[in-house]
Amino acid sequence: MKIYGVAIVSGCYITGILLGEMLGDLFNIDGNLGGVGFAMLFLVILTDWLKKKELFHAEYEYGIGFWSSMYIPIVIAMSTIQNVKGALSSGFVALAAGIVSTAFCFMLVPFLIKAIHQNNK
Repeated sequence: MKIYGVAIVSGCYITGILLGEMLGDLFNIDGNLGGVGFAMLFLVILTDWLKKKELFHAEYEYGIGFWSSMYIPIVIAMSTIQNVKGALSSGFVALAAGIVSTAFCFMLVPFLIKAIHQNNK
C-alpha cells in the first residue's frame, strides 16, 4: 500500500512539473514556473478529496510521508540551479510572475479560511 502513496506523490509531481513547464513556455521563460509548488498543491487537494470520498487509506500516508521527509532537501537542491539574478535581469516578466503568484496566494487565504471553518462545523 505504500507504493500507492508514492504513486500519488509522483503523479502530482509530474502534473505540477508539466504545468510549470507550460507556464514557462507561455511566458517565454526558459524554465519551470512553480512546478514543485503546483505539485504540492495538487497533492494537498488530491489527498483531501480522497479522504472525503473515504478512498484514502492510512497505508498511503507512509509512502507520502517518505517523500515529504525528503521534500525540503529536494527543494533546496532544485533552488541551487535557479538563476535569480538572470531572472531579475530578464525584465518585467519575472517580476510580473512573482507579483501575480503572490497576489493569487493572498487572494486564496479568505477562501481557505472559509473552507476550514465549514469543515470544522
